[in-house]
Amino acid sequence: MAIRRAKQKAQVIEKLSQVAPPGETFIACVHVETGPSPWLNAVFDEVPLLGLIVALTRQFYFLTLTNSSIVVNSASRWTNRPGDVVAVFPRHAFPVSRVKRASIWSSMYLQLPTSGKPTRLNIHRYWRAELDQLSTAFPPGSIDAASQPFELAPQGMPYAAPQGQPFPQQQQQQPYPAPPAQPYPPQGQPYPQQQPYPAPPAQPYPPQGQPYPQQQPYPAPPAQPYPPQGQPYPQQQPYGGQPGYPAQR
Repeated sequence: MAIRRAKQKAQVIEKLSQVAPPGETFIACVHVETGPSPWLNAVFDEVPLLGLIVALTRQFYFLTLTNSSIVVNSASRWTNRPGDVVAVFPRHAFPVSRVKRASIWSSMYLQLPTSGKPTRLNIHRYWRAELDQLSTAFPPGSIDAASQPFELAPQGMPYAAPQGQPFPQQQQQQPYPAPPAQPYPPQGQPYPQQQPYPAPPAQPYPPQGQPYPQQQPYPAPPAQPYPPQGQPYPQQQPYGGQPGYPAQR
């Protein structure tokens, strides 16, 4: 019974080399098993015979990535030796969906020709490096949003086309709209001449450093009703009194 990955992959390549076309290159080989999540095995074992039934209904396969195809081989339950070829898919038409890379048990759904609906495949962490290599053939949109990123094909990247074949035509993107008219001249060019500012209002004051204009003299003060200081007051007329009253002496 082959336990090491290198030994199992060598057996798969030896098996496929007998039927592969000339010049075929083998890139990666992944061991998978069908059935519900292996994390549920502990629950199944609690029910008499249920755990044994689930274990016996699981099937095992090898998925082998080549330079042009993905080959699915059956695998022995007891010895892990590769069996007959179950399906061969072109790299640009690998019918896989809902791929989820996890810490221990990863999973994917593959549409096999012997089944009417996609079959769940579970991949142990032991084969994670090979799963990352196989991820280069996953079609766009097949990776689950909750999946851990693949090292060789991060989520959202297009899949690799077969060797020697062009990549599939992708949807042509609409060109970006033209940018608005540039309000500034190109770099290195002079700015356009601007309109002069309107003339300032007439300056009410002379420019700095110039004498102020001659001001008009104030009007002459009224005649002085009092004599200059030191001069006697003019003689006043005696008070004549008011009508009906005698004059004061």
